Amino acid sequence: MSKVKLDRIDRRILHSLQANGRITNVELARHAGISAPPCLRRVRALEEAGYIRGYHADIDPERLEFGVMVFAQVGLTSQAEADLVAFETLIAGWPEVRECHMLAGETDFLLKIVARDWDTYNRFLTTRLTAAPNVSNVKSALAIRLSKQEFGVPIDVT
Repeated sequence: MSKVKLDRIDRRILHSLQANGRITNVELARHAGISAPPCLRRVRALEEAGYIRGYHADIDPERLEFGVMVFAQVGLTSQAEADLVAFETLIAGWPEVRECHMLAGETDFLLKIVARDWDTYNRFLTTRLTAAPNVSNVKSALAIRLSKQEFGVPIDVT
């Protein structure tokens, strides 16, 4: 990966792509204040440098009948690096787990989990998560509603 020193144009490109990953290169160039060919070169350089990790569609979970979102705080019996990596490797294969964050403090991991309903989550919790090696405790918090969701980071375009 090559290193790119971000200037104001690069930040505008990142800001626009973060807001709308399907924006055309012509429209993106207009937002950035440059012509289309150098805009495309900059986007490719930002991808190669790792600033842009990928593109995805924001799918409505409820439209696909995933009506339950749970944040699970997971404590492990051991925090040895090998045990942490083993847990991360295990949950990487569980499609219900949409995000996994290792934390500092009382909880070792915070998982964002989706399920079709509460019974489905409960089965996942009892047969997979709490049954996983090295898991000592799980605290579940059911999400009631989503008030704000911003992807990425705040990018200063000035």
